Amino acid sequence: MPDTAIRLLRDLRAVRRFAPRAVPDGAVRDLLEVARWTGSGRNRQPWELILVREPATLGALAEAGASPGTRHLATAPLAVLLVMSGPGTEFDEGRLAERIMLAAAAHGLGSGIAGFRGAGPVDTARELLGVPAERVLRTAVCVGYPAEHGASDAVVGKSLPLGRKPLAEFVHFEHYGRRDG
Repeated sequence: MPDTAIRLLRDLRAVRRFAPRAVPDGAVRDLLEVARWTGSGRNRQPWELILVREPATLGALAEAGASPGTRHLATAPLAVLLVMSGPGTEFDEGRLAERIMLAAAAHGLGSGIAGFRGAGPVDTARELLGVPAERVLRTAVCVGYPAEHGASDAVVGKSLPLGRKPLAEFVHFEHYGRRDG
């Protein structure tokens, strides 16, 4: 069992190209339950979620983001938008986003983050979805079946580096700069 769980954690990759296939309702329910049980600071659970499946809305959100980092919203069959209760919730938002991604992976689905940055894109996305001004909207988790080979290694026509840094490049022992454990 630990091997399976560790493999799920280790193999999680962002997907930015999706097959035109709906996400099953059972998988969506599981994503929502995982979101519900995600830990948060002082158990505040400072989030609400907006599920978007409508292609026109997904396309409008992709345009609202006005960046390569949101274009994959247009082809995702599902986006889970994270609406946070206010400022100071970034850590909990990150935990929530990755938990949703892991739940998607457990179902054989791919996922990726789309971020809204800057007043214009955030305001446009907020207006499209009717999010109140006192709430924070900056992250969408796109979910769906990955497109054919290469779905996780390219975005906007550019290749991304594959593989991971060796542990020796980023692990320090007891003191920064000490590489021997």
